[in-house]
Amino acid sequence: MQTKNKVKAFYNPPSLLLKQMGSALLMGYLNRWRNFPGWLWHHGFSSIPVSNGAWGMGCIGYPGHPVWEVTSACNLRCIHCHATSGEVDSSELTTDEGKKLIDMLAATSEFRTLIYTGGEPLVRPDIFTLLKYSQKAGLANIIATNGTLIDEEMAFKLKDHGVVCNAISIDAADRQTHDAIRNKPGTFDLALRAIEATKKAGILLQINTTAMEYNMPHLPELIDFADNCGAGIMLMYQLVAVGRGEKIEKATLKKSANKYLSELISEKQKTAKTIIEPVAGPQYWPYLLEKNGIRDGKLLQLAGNFFHGCAAGRGFVYIKANGDVWPCPFVEVNAGNIRQESFQKIYADAPVFQQLRRREELLKGVCGDCNYKKVCGGCRGRALAYSGDYLTEDPRCFINETPITKVQSGVCRA
Repeated sequence: MQTKNKVKAFYNPPSLLLKQMGSALLMGYLNRWRNFPGWLWHHGFSSIPVSNGAWGMGCIGYPGHPVWEVTSACNLRCIHCHATSGEVDSSELTTDEGKKLIDMLAATSEFRTLIYTGGEPLVRPDIFTLLKYSQKAGLANIIATNGTLIDEEMAFKLKDHGVVCNAISIDAADRQTHDAIRNKPGTFDLALRAIEATKKAGILLQINTTAMEYNMPHLPELIDFADNCGAGIMLMYQLVAVGRGEKIEKATLKKSANKYLSELISEKQKTAKTIIEPVAGPQYWPYLLEKNGIRDGKLLQLAGNFFHGCAAGRGFVYIKANGDVWPCPFVEVNAGNIRQESFQKIYADAPVFQQLRRREELLKGVCGDCNYKKVCGGCRGRALAYSGDYLTEDPRCFINETPITKVQSGVCRA
Protein backbone atom coordinates (compact mmCIF):
# COMPACT_ATOMS: atom_id res chain seq x y z
CA MET A 1 0.00 0.00 0.00
CA GLN A 2 1.26 3.45 -0.88
CA THR A 3 2.73 5.63 1.84
CA LYS A 4 0.20 8.29 2.84
CA ASN A 5 0.85 11.73 4.29
CA LYS A 6 4.50 10.96 4.99
CA VAL A 7 6.14 13.63 2.83
CA LYS A 8 6.45 16.92 4.67
CA ALA A 9 5.51 20.20 3.03
CA PHE A 10 8.32 22.44 1.75
CA TYR A 11 7.69 24.86 4.63
CA ASN A 12 7.96 22.18 7.32
CA PRO A 13 10.01 23.10 9.25
CA PRO A 14 10.14 26.80 8.30
CA SER A 15 13.91 26.82 8.96
CA LEU A 16 14.41 24.99 5.65
CA LEU A 17 13.02 27.94 3.70
CA LEU A 18 15.21 30.30 5.70
CA LYS A 19 18.29 28.18 4.92
CA GLN A 20 17.42 28.10 1.21
CA MET A 21 16.99 31.88 1.17
CA GLY A 22 20.12 32.37 3.27
CA SER A 23 22.18 30.23 0.91
CA ALA A 24 21.05 32.16 -2.16
CA LEU A 25 21.56 35.50 -0.41
CA LEU A 26 25.07 34.61 0.72
CA MET A 27 26.06 33.26 -2.68
CA GLY A 28 24.59 36.37 -4.29
CA TYR A 29 26.43 38.69 -1.94
CA LEU A 30 29.79 36.98 -2.46
CA ASN A 31 29.34 37.18 -6.24
CA ARG A 32 27.84 40.68 -6.25
CA TRP A 33 24.86 39.14 -8.06
CA ARG A 34 23.04 42.10 -9.60
CA ASN A 35 20.09 40.13 -10.91
CA PHE A 36 19.25 38.33 -7.68
CA PRO A 37 15.95 40.25 -7.24
CA GLY A 38 15.00 39.38 -10.83
CA TRP A 39 15.84 35.70 -10.31
CA LEU A 40 13.84 35.66 -7.11
CA TRP A 41 10.84 37.19 -8.87
CA HIS A 42 10.95 35.07 -12.04
CA HIS A 43 12.38 31.76 -10.78
CA GLY A 44 12.92 31.82 -7.03
CA PHE A 45 9.45 30.79 -5.95
CA SER A 46 9.10 28.16 -8.68
CA SER A 47 12.49 26.77 -7.55
CA ILE A 48 11.16 26.03 -4.06
CA PRO A 49 9.59 22.67 -5.10
CA VAL A 50 12.84 21.78 -6.90
CA SER A 51 15.01 22.42 -3.86
CA ASN A 52 12.27 21.07 -1.61
CA GLY A 53 13.76 20.19 1.77
CA ALA A 54 17.19 21.65 1.02
CA TRP A 55 19.32 22.69 3.96
CA GLY A 56 21.85 24.65 1.95
CA MET A 57 23.81 24.61 -1.30
CA GLY A 58 25.91 21.55 -1.98
CA CYS A 59 27.96 20.38 -4.90
CA ILE A 60 25.24 18.52 -6.75
CA GLY A 61 22.57 21.15 -6.54
CA TYR A 62 21.67 20.82 -2.87
CA PRO A 63 21.84 18.32 -0.01
CA GLY A 64 18.66 16.52 0.94
CA HIS A 65 17.35 14.62 -2.04
CA PRO A 66 17.37 11.15 -3.65
CA VAL A 67 18.13 10.41 -7.31
CA TRP A 68 16.87 7.20 -8.91
CA GLU A 69 18.55 5.87 -12.03
CA VAL A 70 15.24 4.46 -13.14
CA THR A 71 16.69 2.66 -16.17
CA SER A 72 20.04 2.01 -17.81
CA ALA A 73 18.39 2.18 -21.23
CA CYS A 74 19.04 5.25 -23.36
CA ASN A 75 18.45 6.39 -26.92
CA LEU A 76 21.90 8.07 -26.99
CA ARG A 77 25.50 6.98 -26.36
CA CYS A 78 27.06 10.11 -24.90
CA ILE A 79 30.84 9.98 -24.57
CA HIS A 80 30.84 11.13 -20.93
CA CYS A 81 27.95 9.10 -19.47
CA HIS A 82 28.72 8.10 -15.87
CA ALA A 83 26.11 5.32 -16.07
CA THR A 84 27.41 3.75 -19.32
CA SER A 85 23.82 3.83 -20.48
CA GLY A 86 22.60 1.91 -23.51
CA GLU A 87 20.49 -1.21 -23.30
CA VAL A 88 17.90 -2.21 -20.72
CA ASP A 89 19.39 -4.13 -17.80
CA SER A 90 17.39 -7.25 -17.01
CA SER A 91 17.96 -6.66 -13.28
CA GLU A 92 16.16 -3.31 -13.20
CA LEU A 93 13.52 -2.83 -10.52
CA THR A 94 10.05 -3.85 -11.67
CA THR A 95 7.09 -1.52 -11.46
CA ASP A 96 6.00 -2.99 -8.12
CA GLU A 97 9.55 -2.83 -6.76
CA GLY A 98 9.79 0.76 -7.95
CA LYS A 99 6.61 1.61 -6.06
CA LYS A 100 8.05 0.02 -2.92
CA LEU A 101 11.18 2.14 -3.33
CA ILE A 102 9.04 5.26 -3.69
CA ASP A 103 7.18 4.34 -0.50
CA MET A 104 10.50 4.01 1.34
CA LEU A 105 11.77 7.35 0.03
CA ALA A 106 8.49 9.09 0.87
CA ALA A 107 8.76 7.74 4.43
CA THR A 108 12.25 9.25 4.84
CA SER A 109 11.60 12.49 6.71
CA GLU A 110 14.24 14.65 5.00
CA PHE A 111 13.14 13.87 1.41
CA ARG A 112 10.53 15.89 -0.44
CA THR A 113 11.63 15.44 -4.06
CA LEU A 114 12.52 12.52 -6.30
CA ILE A 115 14.80 12.94 -9.30
CA TYR A 116 14.29 10.43 -12.10
CA THR A 117 17.41 9.90 -14.19
CA GLY A 118 18.98 7.18 -16.31
CA GLY A 119 19.90 6.33 -18.92
CA GLU A 120 17.05 8.28 -20.37
CA PRO A 121 14.13 7.97 -17.93
CA LEU A 122 11.52 8.67 -20.60
CA VAL A 123 12.32 5.43 -22.47
CA ARG A 124 11.13 3.36 -19.50
CA PRO A 125 7.69 2.00 -20.48
CA ASP A 126 6.10 2.47 -17.05
CA ILE A 127 7.63 5.90 -16.32
CA PHE A 128 4.25 7.64 -16.09
CA THR A 129 2.94 4.98 -13.71
CA LEU A 130 5.91 5.63 -11.46
CA LEU A 131 5.64 9.41 -11.76
CA LYS A 132 1.96 9.31 -10.84
CA TYR A 133 2.72 7.07 -7.87
CA SER A 134 5.41 9.37 -6.46
CA GLN A 135 3.17 12.38 -7.15
CA LYS A 136 0.40 10.81 -5.06
CA ALA A 137 2.93 10.00 -2.35
CA GLY A 138 3.61 13.73 -2.07
CA LEU A 139 7.04 13.85 -3.70
CA ALA A 140 7.86 16.59 -6.20
CA ASN A 141 9.10 14.90 -9.38
CA ILE A 142 12.14 16.05 -11.38
CA ILE A 143 13.26 14.58 -14.69
CA ALA A 144 16.94 14.57 -15.69
CA THR A 145 16.80 14.06 -19.45
CA ASN A 146 18.66 14.50 -22.71
CA GLY A 147 15.52 16.23 -23.96
CA THR A 148 15.24 14.38 -27.24
CA LEU A 149 11.83 12.87 -26.41
CA ILE A 150 10.12 15.97 -25.03
CA ASP A 151 7.74 17.71 -27.38
CA GLU A 152 4.84 19.93 -26.32
CA GLU A 153 2.46 17.03 -25.72
CA MET A 154 5.05 15.20 -23.61
CA ALA A 155 5.82 18.32 -21.58
CA PHE A 156 2.19 18.85 -20.60
CA LYS A 157 1.86 15.16 -19.72
CA LEU A 158 4.91 15.46 -17.45
CA LYS A 159 3.34 18.49 -15.82
CA ASP A 160 0.16 16.49 -15.13
CA HIS A 161 2.28 13.79 -13.47
CA GLY A 162 3.82 16.07 -10.88
CA VAL A 163 7.03 17.06 -12.68
CA VAL A 164 8.16 20.42 -11.32
CA CYS A 165 11.47 20.62 -13.19
CA ASN A 166 12.95 19.31 -16.43
CA ALA A 167 16.74 19.17 -16.15
CA ILE A 168 17.82 19.12 -19.81
CA SER A 169 21.42 18.35 -20.71
CA ILE A 170 23.20 20.75 -23.07
CA ASP A 171 26.94 20.46 -23.64
CA ALA A 172 27.51 23.43 -25.97
CA ALA A 173 25.47 26.25 -27.45
CA ASP A 174 26.31 25.10 -30.97
CA ARG A 175 24.86 21.97 -32.51
CA GLN A 176 28.15 20.59 -33.88
CA THR A 177 29.86 20.32 -30.48
CA HIS A 178 26.74 19.19 -28.62
CA ASP A 179 25.88 16.53 -31.20
CA ALA A 180 29.49 15.26 -31.21
CA ILE A 181 29.47 14.79 -27.43
CA ARG A 182 26.01 13.18 -27.61
CA ASN A 183 27.21 10.91 -30.41
CA LYS A 184 24.15 11.55 -32.58
CA PRO A 185 23.25 14.24 -35.12
CA GLY A 186 20.11 16.23 -34.48
CA THR A 187 20.18 16.03 -30.68
CA PHE A 188 20.81 19.76 -30.25
CA ASP A 189 17.70 20.72 -32.21
CA LEU A 190 15.62 18.21 -30.26
CA ALA A 191 16.94 19.65 -26.98
CA LEU A 192 15.91 23.13 -28.15
CA ARG A 193 12.42 21.76 -28.79
CA ALA A 194 12.38 20.33 -25.27
CA ILE A 195 13.42 23.67 -23.79
CA GLU A 196 10.57 25.52 -25.48
CA ALA A 197 8.04 22.80 -24.62
CA THR A 198 9.15 22.82 -20.97
CA LYS A 199 8.61 26.56 -20.67
CA LYS A 200 5.26 26.41 -22.44
CA ALA A 201 4.04 23.73 -20.03
CA GLY A 202 5.00 25.89 -17.06
CA ILE A 203 7.71 23.52 -15.80
CA LEU A 204 10.87 25.06 -14.36
CA LEU A 205 13.74 24.76 -16.83
CA GLN A 206 17.11 23.55 -15.58
CA ILE A 207 20.15 23.21 -17.85
CA ASN A 208 22.71 20.53 -16.96
CA THR A 209 26.19 20.76 -18.48
CA THR A 210 29.28 18.58 -18.12
CA ALA A 211 32.48 20.62 -18.30
CA MET A 212 35.40 18.82 -19.93
CA GLU A 213 38.33 19.75 -22.13
CA TYR A 214 36.20 19.12 -25.23
CA ASN A 215 33.77 21.94 -24.46
CA MET A 216 35.73 24.31 -22.19
CA PRO A 217 36.05 27.01 -24.90
CA HIS A 218 32.26 26.92 -25.35
CA LEU A 219 31.28 27.33 -21.68
CA PRO A 220 31.06 31.14 -21.51
CA GLU A 221 28.70 31.15 -24.50
CA LEU A 222 26.77 28.19 -23.06
CA ILE A 223 26.13 29.98 -19.77
CA ASP A 224 24.79 32.95 -21.73
CA PHE A 225 22.66 30.53 -23.75
CA ALA A 226 21.12 29.01 -20.60
CA ASP A 227 20.48 32.48 -19.24
CA ASN A 228 18.84 33.67 -22.45
CA CYS A 229 16.72 30.50 -22.61
CA GLY A 230 15.10 31.45 -19.32
CA ALA A 231 16.59 28.63 -17.23
CA GLY A 232 15.95 29.05 -13.51
CA ILE A 233 18.88 26.80 -12.59
CA MET A 234 22.08 25.72 -14.33
CA LEU A 235 24.13 22.85 -12.91
CA MET A 236 27.73 22.89 -14.10
CA TYR A 237 29.03 19.34 -13.70
CA GLN A 238 32.67 18.42 -14.03
CA LEU A 239 33.59 15.24 -15.87
CA VAL A 240 34.60 12.52 -13.39
CA ALA A 241 36.40 9.49 -14.80
CA VAL A 242 33.68 6.94 -14.06
CA GLY A 243 31.40 4.94 -16.36
CA ARG A 244 31.97 5.80 -20.02
CA GLY A 245 33.93 8.81 -18.77
CA GLU A 246 36.83 6.47 -17.92
CA LYS A 247 37.60 6.22 -21.63
CA ILE A 248 38.06 9.99 -21.89
CA GLU A 249 39.87 10.51 -18.58
CA LYS A 250 42.30 12.85 -20.36
CA ALA A 251 39.39 15.28 -20.86
CA THR A 252 38.78 15.73 -17.11
CA LEU A 253 39.63 19.17 -15.76
CA LYS A 254 43.03 19.66 -14.18
CA LYS A 255 43.61 22.04 -11.25
CA SER A 256 44.05 25.13 -13.43
CA ALA A 257 40.86 24.36 -15.38
CA ASN A 258 38.94 23.69 -12.17
CA LYS A 259 40.02 27.12 -10.91
CA TYR A 260 39.10 28.75 -14.21
CA LEU A 261 35.64 27.18 -14.04
CA SER A 262 35.07 28.62 -10.56
CA GLU A 263 36.20 32.02 -11.83
CA LEU A 264 33.93 31.74 -14.84
CA ILE A 265 30.84 30.76 -12.85
CA SER A 266 31.44 33.56 -10.36
CA GLU A 267 31.98 36.17 -13.07
CA LYS A 268 28.91 35.10 -15.05
CA GLN A 269 26.77 34.94 -11.91
CA LYS A 270 27.18 38.70 -11.44
CA THR A 271 24.88 39.49 -14.35
CA ALA A 272 23.03 36.21 -14.94
CA LYS A 273 19.32 35.77 -14.36
CA THR A 274 19.97 32.04 -13.82
CA ILE A 275 21.41 30.61 -10.62
CA ILE A 276 24.56 28.64 -11.51
CA GLU A 277 25.78 25.87 -9.24
CA PRO A 278 28.80 23.56 -9.54
CA VAL A 279 28.69 19.75 -9.45
CA ALA A 280 31.86 17.77 -8.65
CA GLY A 281 33.49 21.16 -8.09
CA PRO A 282 32.98 21.93 -4.38
CA GLN A 283 36.06 24.17 -4.43
CA TYR A 284 33.74 26.87 -5.78
CA TRP A 285 32.48 27.63 -2.27
CA PRO A 286 35.90 28.22 -0.64
CA TYR A 287 36.89 30.11 -3.79
CA LEU A 288 34.03 32.57 -3.18
CA LEU A 289 34.99 32.94 0.46
CA GLU A 290 38.70 33.36 -0.29
CA LYS A 291 38.24 36.09 -2.84
CA ASN A 292 36.11 37.95 -0.32
CA GLY A 293 38.81 37.59 2.33
CA ILE A 294 36.93 35.04 4.46
CA ARG A 295 39.47 32.41 5.51
CA ASP A 296 38.67 31.64 9.14
CA GLY A 297 36.75 32.82 12.16
CA LYS A 298 33.05 33.33 12.75
CA LEU A 299 32.25 34.33 9.16
CA LEU A 300 33.61 31.00 7.92
CA GLN A 301 31.58 29.18 10.56
CA LEU A 302 28.49 31.07 9.44
CA ALA A 303 29.13 30.14 5.81
CA GLY A 304 29.25 26.51 6.89
CA ASN A 305 25.56 26.73 7.74
CA PHE A 306 24.70 27.50 4.11
CA PHE A 307 27.44 25.95 1.94
CA HIS A 308 27.94 22.20 2.32
CA GLY A 309 30.25 21.34 -0.58
CA CYS A 310 30.35 17.68 -1.53
CA ALA A 311 26.92 16.26 -0.71
CA ALA A 312 27.76 12.59 -1.39
CA GLY A 313 26.13 10.50 1.32
CA ARG A 314 25.32 13.63 3.31
CA GLY A 315 21.72 14.17 2.26
CA PHE A 316 22.35 13.14 -1.32
CA VAL A 317 21.79 9.51 -2.30
CA TYR A 318 21.81 7.68 -5.64
CA ILE A 319 19.77 4.52 -6.32
CA LYS A 320 20.89 2.40 -9.26
CA ALA A 321 18.45 0.81 -11.69
CA ASN A 322 18.81 -2.58 -9.95
CA GLY A 323 18.18 -1.18 -6.46
CA ASP A 324 21.80 -0.74 -5.33
CA VAL A 325 22.26 2.32 -3.13
CA TRP A 326 25.27 4.58 -3.67
CA PRO A 327 26.25 7.84 -1.96
CA CYS A 328 26.60 9.59 -5.34
CA PRO A 329 26.76 8.60 -9.03
CA PHE A 330 30.48 9.35 -8.88
CA VAL A 331 31.12 7.46 -5.61
CA GLU A 332 30.71 3.93 -6.94
CA VAL A 333 30.38 2.20 -3.57
CA ASN A 334 27.43 -0.13 -3.11
CA ALA A 335 26.02 0.32 0.40
CA GLY A 336 23.28 -2.30 -0.05
CA ASN A 337 20.31 -3.22 -2.20
CA ILE A 338 16.68 -2.33 -1.47
CA ARG A 339 15.63 -5.84 -2.53
CA GLN A 340 17.50 -7.26 0.46
CA GLU A 341 16.97 -4.58 3.11
CA SER A 342 15.07 -1.37 3.61
CA PHE A 343 16.32 1.86 2.16
CA GLN A 344 16.12 3.47 5.59
CA LYS A 345 18.47 0.88 7.11
CA ILE A 346 20.99 1.22 4.27
CA TYR A 347 20.88 4.99 4.37
CA ALA A 348 21.25 5.17 8.15
CA ASP A 349 23.64 2.31 8.90
CA ALA A 350 25.89 1.57 5.92
CA PRO A 351 29.53 2.38 6.78
CA VAL A 352 30.07 4.54 3.68
CA PHE A 353 27.14 6.81 4.60
CA GLN A 354 28.21 7.01 8.24
CA GLN A 355 31.77 7.89 7.26
CA LEU A 356 30.78 10.54 4.74
CA ARG A 357 28.51 12.19 7.32
CA ARG A 358 31.57 12.42 9.60
CA ARG A 359 33.90 13.54 6.85
CA GLU A 360 35.31 16.51 8.81
CA GLU A 361 36.85 13.99 11.25
CA LEU A 362 37.92 11.41 8.66
CA LEU A 363 39.21 13.24 5.59
CA LYS A 364 42.86 12.61 4.78
CA GLY A 365 45.72 14.55 3.24
CA VAL A 366 45.24 18.16 2.17
CA CYS A 367 41.45 17.90 2.51
CA GLY A 368 41.78 16.70 6.10
CA ASP A 369 43.96 19.68 7.02
CA CYS A 370 41.94 22.31 5.14
CA ASN A 371 39.99 25.10 6.88
CA TYR A 372 37.27 24.68 4.28
CA LYS A 373 36.47 21.01 4.80
CA LYS A 374 32.98 21.86 6.06
CA VAL A 375 32.03 24.14 3.14
CA CYS A 376 33.89 22.05 0.54
CA GLY A 377 35.25 18.65 1.59
CA GLY A 378 36.67 17.97 -1.88
CA CYS A 379 35.02 15.78 -4.51
CA ARG A 380 34.73 12.32 -2.97
CA GLY A 381 34.03 10.78 -6.37
CA ARG A 382 37.23 12.19 -7.84
CA ALA A 383 39.21 11.03 -4.80
CA LEU A 384 37.83 7.50 -5.23
CA ALA A 385 38.40 7.44 -9.00
CA TYR A 386 42.07 8.37 -8.71
CA SER A 387 43.11 6.71 -5.45
CA GLY A 388 40.53 4.05 -4.61
CA ASP A 389 39.84 5.86 -1.31
CA TYR A 390 36.80 8.15 -1.06
CA LEU A 391 38.20 9.81 2.08
CA THR A 392 41.55 10.92 0.67
CA GLU A 393 42.32 14.35 -0.77
CA ASP A 394 40.76 15.63 -3.99
CA PRO A 395 43.52 15.50 -6.64
CA ARG A 396 42.03 18.41 -8.58
CA CYS A 397 41.77 20.92 -5.71
CA PHE A 398 43.36 24.31 -6.40
CA ILE A 399 42.57 25.91 -3.03
CA ASN A 400 45.76 26.72 -1.09
CA GLU A 401 47.85 26.11 -4.23
CA THR A 402 48.13 29.82 -5.06
CA PRO A 403 46.60 32.80 -3.30
CA ILE A 404 43.24 34.01 -4.54
CA THR A 405 43.08 37.76 -4.83
CA LYS A 406 40.25 39.72 -3.29
CA VAL A 407 38.56 41.50 -6.18
CA GLN A 408 35.72 43.93 -6.71
CA SER A 409 35.08 43.25 -10.40
CA GLY A 410 36.40 41.21 -13.29
CA VAL A 411 37.51 37.60 -13.31
CA CYS A 412 39.61 36.78 -10.28
CA ARG A 413 43.18 35.77 -11.01
CA ALA A 414 45.88 34.45 -8.69
